Order: sequence, then C-alpha cells, then structure tokens
Amino acid sequence: MKLTVTEKIIKQHLVKGSLNRGSEIGIKIDQTLTQDSTGTMAYLQFEAIGVDRVKTKRSVAYIDHNMLQTGPENADDHLYIQTVAKKYGIYFSKPGNGICHQVHLERFGIPGQTLLGSDSHTPTAGGLGMLAIGAGGLDVAVAMAGGEYYINMPQIVKVELKGELCLGVSAKDIILEVLRRYTVKGGVNKIFEYCGEGVKNLTVPERATITNMGAELGATTSIFPSDEVTYEFLKAQGREQDFVEIKADEGAHYDEEIVINLNQLTPLIACPHSPDNVVTVKELEGKKVNQVAIGSCTNSSYMDLMKVAQILQGKTIAENISLVISPGSKQVLNMLADNGALSTMIKAGARVLECGCGPCIGMGQAPNTNGVSLRTFNRNFKGRSGTVSADVYLISPEVAAVSALTGYITDPITYLKDKKINAIDMPKKFFINDNLIISPAPENNDVEVIRGPNIKPFPKTEPLKDKVGGKTLIKVGDNITTDHIMPSNAKLLPFRSNIPYLSEYCLTPCDSDFPKRAKKLGGGMIIGGINYGQGSSREHAALVPLYLGIKAVLAKSFARIHKQNLINNGILPLTFESEKDYEDIDIMNDLAIENILESIDKGVIIVKNVTKNVEYTMTLDVTERQKNILKAGGLLNLMKKYR
Repeated sequence: MKLTVTEKIIKQHLVKGSLNRGSEIGIKIDQTLTQDSTGTMAYLQFEAIGVDRVKTKRSVAYIDHNMLQTGPENADDHLYIQTVAKKYGIYFSKPGNGICHQVHLERFGIPGQTLLGSDSHTPTAGGLGMLAIGAGGLDVAVAMAGGEYYINMPQIVKVELKGELCLGVSAKDIILEVLRRYTVKGGVNKIFEYCGEGVKNLTVPERATITNMGAELGATTSIFPSDEVTYEFLKAQGREQDFVEIKADEGAHYDEEIVINLNQLTPLIACPHSPDNVVTVKELEGKKVNQVAIGSCTNSSYMDLMKVAQILQGKTIAENISLVISPGSKQVLNMLADNGALSTMIKAGARVLECGCGPCIGMGQAPNTNGVSLRTFNRNFKGRSGTVSADVYLISPEVAAVSALTGYITDPITYLKDKKINAIDMPKKFFINDNLIISPAPENNDVEVIRGPNIKPFPKTEPLKDKVGGKTLIKVGDNITTDHIMPSNAKLLPFRSNIPYLSEYCLTPCDSDFPKRAKKLGGGMIIGGINYGQGSSREHAALVPLYLGIKAVLAKSFARIHKQNLINNGILPLTFESEKDYEDIDIMNDLAIENILESIDKGVIIVKNVTKNVEYTMTLDVTERQKNILKAGGLLNLMKKYR
C-alpha cells in the first residue's frame, strides 16, 4: 500500500482503529506542549488523573501568553506551572524564552513524531514533518498520563506547490491563498499535506508559517515532508541526530488535490474580520494605516525579521504609524542583536516587545478607536486585538515593513525591486543557548507544587441523567469563535485558572446579559450556527459554560476541537438536521430532552420545544467511545471509573 506522509506517521503510532477515513483512531503521543493560558488548567487535570510522572518522550510547558504582570495572578500561575513541571517530568520554558511554537520548532520538534498541544497553532511543527495537533487541555493531560489521543481518521488534502515565490511574495501568501479557496470551515476533519517541486524552495520557518495558519482552515493539522531542507535546519540547530526522512510514496492516494503555482502568487491580505476574507494587496493599496504589528507564532522567525530589518535599513517609519515587533524566541532576539538587525529596526522607529504572543492574543498594543492595524498574525476576529472598533488585516512581513514606511497599505513588489532587496539566506548555524529551559527533577522527588490563591478547582460533573431541560439562554449565528464564548484579553487572561471569575464574561461579546441569565435560571442550552467554536483550542470555552449549567449546545455544525472539548466535559453537542428547526427556536423557549441514555446509543436525539409544543430531530455525531464519555459526565469521570 502506497502511503502519504500523514498515513506513515499515523500507522507508526496507531494504537486503536485503522486508516479508513472517518473511522475513529487512537494514536500514541510522543510529545506534548502547553502554554500558560491553557496550561494551568491542563496540569490541574493531569494531577487529578493521579499518575506520578509523564509518560511521553518529551513534554514541555511554555510561558508565552500571560506576560503582563500587573498583579500577582500571572506570576502565581507561572510558579504553579514551573513547580508542577519540575515534579512530574516536564521541561519548563521560562518567560522570555519565546513563543511555544517557535521554540518547539527550534529546540524540540522531531520529524515523524506526534505532538499534541493545548494550543490550536500546535500544527506549526508540521513544518518539520511532525504530526502536530492542537487539542483541549484535558486531552493533553491524558496524553501526558500515557493515554492515546482519539480523532476520526481525517481526509488528506494534497497541496502541490509548483515553482518558486517571486520577490515580495512569501509563505504567508501561500496559506492565505489556501484560505481564500477553502474558507475557515473548509478544512474540518482534513489534513493538508504539502508536496511538489516548490516545497524544496521553502525553508522550515516558511513551511511552519503555512502549517501554523492551517489552523484557521479548521483543519486537524497540516504537514510537510521531512527532507534535505529539514536536515539543514536541524543541523543548524545542532540537532541533526533528530533528522528522519519522511516522504510520501509515489502514487499515494489523496482524497482531494489542489495545485498552487508559486510564481503566479501576488501579495495577499486578509480583511476584517476573518482570516479567509482574502484579497490582493493591490486591491487595497493606498488605504491609510495606524498600526503595524510584526511577530506572533506565524511570522516571528529569524528569517522573517531579517527581511523586515533589510526593508527598514536606513529608513524611518511614517509619522502616522506605530510599529511594534515581537521576536519569536530568545534565539531570534539574540541573533538580531548580534548582527545589528535589532539596531536597524529600532533606528527606524520600531518598538521592540518581549519574546511572547503579546498583541496577537490582545495582551497589549490594542489599536486606537476605529484604527487600521496591519498584523503578521493568524487571526483577525473582531475585538481580538483589544479594540472592538478596529479593523485588523493579516499580511506578510514584507507587506508589513513596506507599509510601515509609507503609512499606507502598499504592495511590496515594486518597492523591493527598486531598492534591490535581496533574499535572506538560512543561517548555517543558529545561536544556541537553552539556559531558560529548566529540566525536570528526577523521579521520586519531593518538589512542592505551589498554588496561588487565584487557582481554583475546575468544575466537576456528574453522570448524565436520562432527562435534561432548560431554557434557550442565547441564540447566535455562524462562525462564533472561542473568543466570543470565552473572551481572551489582557484583563481576563490572568484569570484562566479561575473559572468562577471567568463565568462573568462568558459569551458577553454576543450578549452582555448571558452570564446573569444563565446563573439566574440555573443553566440551560445554547443555540449556535455553522462552525460553532471556531478558533482557539481553549477548553475554557467548554469549562465555563459547564460551570454555568449548560447541558447542551444545539448548532448547525461544530469546530473540531471545541466539539471534543464539549464532549470531554459532558456537554451534549447536538447538530440540527433542519435549518427550519434552528430558525424556529427563540430565546427563553423551554427545551426538554428525554430518554437521553437510550437515544445516545441511536445517535438521534429528540429535543422538545415545550413552549411551542414542537419537536426537533437532532444528530449526535459521536463515536462509541465518546458516547461513553458523555454518559459518564466527562472524560475525567470515565477515566476514574476504569482506574
């Protein structure tokens, strides 16, 4: 049987199931990563499982999200994560060492291995040839405890790259082109596998940009082959021993195929307020800009920032521009400082931020009221920047740097040709200094795990009852993101380990009265549209509704990770069979579901609208294993039952 890169890695890690598309598979996880925004809860759940040591080949805890320490909450969470990591065998990347995905690519990623991360952009490591998947914190906790990770075997999309990128066009434009074609929901239950002659012309950081932003497709992950380019990157990182060649077999079968001619691409831009709202930069050229932000896990590599420095060399940013730059890692920052590129950017007027996620997650640098912000990030959901009225556009580092100089959205191609800008070469050797990565203590240690007062227990669940009822607490439209469900701004991020506090803000971007209504009525149900739960892997978007008493979410369709998070926490994810039924339900209608336990086995749930005396047939599209999770009231309950 001729296999794709994806199938080869899955086959090597398959614990349960088969490679048949759509069937449930369980795979062994080699590595995990967490970050501090989701990590505190993941480690609380790991502790609740009750094992004495992580069972993975390598687990790493990163501090990169909650970097603003305006009170003790973030520092307390960091100390908890550091001590729990030390005790249980997890490597700890200190604040300032960099963004989890960039650092993992540099120092830990290994071709052919599996990586599960409590961050939706974990697929970044697919640029190295890893099968890297974003998941909720509980799934990561289970993987650290030695459990397999379950997904439905995805379809595999072949993305054939031909030719070579022109000057001024970048890897960011490749993934924006894929998003233009597939949209933010077109990749659900699919893996995008890149191949073709054009692959050899892309460095590992460029490949990682593409796999990183593949998360915006709703894809399970994205992956590149591991080839001579991969080897050269690992060798430059002093890790050539980690190299394994992995290429698809000639004649391997793919479920879908698309072709992208790289030499025909032009600079692209994603308009507000969705990563798939893509047009050419030429179409918007001349639009005035207020802010340019360069960085994030998508475009903060050494290669990206060297391009920016080269464009800014000897220039000054426009008077109407605020330019902020976030290097992706300490390695990147050190190298820029050593070769003078950092000085170049500062001289041009850039404000250099610390190595972290920063503005990408709304942690500082919010634009002005009604401002226009160009960002080399991966998401531009409304309000994510911290300013609800701002228009955020997603662009490449080249577009960002040139536009910062002109003060307007500017196509970089003509500018770069006139200035005779050259391509940036990959370093033969990266600067290596892992002194901010703390190794775990040996087994059977007596490390004290320190818990600050802001760390509260996660909500517990009970086995599913045979009858569930409640009012419709809210009704929302399509593409509701996890940012809508559980906002993630600088004010709320410090409370990620405090579910009771966060509950006051659940779904408030959609309805400011939702938390008050949910608490007054003792819970109820949520009605959603297409792709409900799009975006981040944060399980808080399930944990907080659970705390508020949400019994079920009725939607037209669900984003993959959020659906799994709902199931893991014992919340029924029900799908409408009829558009008319969605339209028929109003807020504050009384809904009731009876004979649930029997109905779950059939996969069809009847929801009665008591207020209108009508019934709706809903689909419960879950596996046998997931049915057992729901019946038990959540994954932790099920695990404890069989321990």
